[in-house]
Amino acid sequence: MRQVIINENDGGQRLDKFLSKFMPQLPQSMLYKSIRKNCVKINGRHEKNAARKLVLGDVLELYFKDEFFEKPNPDTAYLNITPDFDIVYEDKNIILADKRPGMVVHTDDNAECNTLIEHIKSYLYRKGEFLPEKENSFVPSLCNRIDRNTGGIVIAAKNAEALRIMNQKIKDREITKKYICIAKGYFNKKEDVLSGYLFKDEKKNRVYVRESSCPGARTIK
Repeated sequence: MRQVIINENDGGQRLDKFLSKFMPQLPQSMLYKSIRKNCVKINGRHEKNAARKLVLGDVLELYFKDEFFEKPNPDTAYLNITPDFDIVYEDKNIILADKRPGMVVHTDDNAECNTLIEHIKSYLYRKGEFLPEKENSFVPSLCNRIDRNTGGIVIAAKNAEALRIMNQKIKDREITKKYICIAKGYFNKKEDVLSGYLFKDEKKNRVYVRESSCPGARTIK
């Protein structure tokens, strides 16, 4: 049995979402079956509602095999990185980082560790604002992404509440994205509005620009 006390970064999550992060080795099918079979207690009472929202101070008693509490390949790359990125703005909740062209924001298929998020985690760890030993499910995270060869502002959340708020604002299009590019050649028009659709081929892992819509395509705005 393992006892877990819900902290500020855990609060507000559904029980099943939290357990998936806390026990990544546990298969999803077994997770829901275990909840139904009284393997989880919250504040001394069996909890069978997987959608139950956790709140600060909740005490969880988890009756699972020890092997499910092990964390595979713990993320420690940031410990070997000296932070090297430009901060445009920072407060207690978020960081606006100016990503340089050529830097990857997240680890890619080549398992590259010299990424923007690792630099940010290293920076916050050295400041004492990221204490992994005190976290059950949260790590500083990026709210948006920019391609490797593109430079620009990337938003990083220092806590779970900031991450939820920023992600919702991006989803609701309350945050406007603007891009500047250099074009070479001669153009008949001095200005124009380009529109189209983005379609990602998951098998080829490539994104295509199309003039007409198709199933799964997203409008370019």
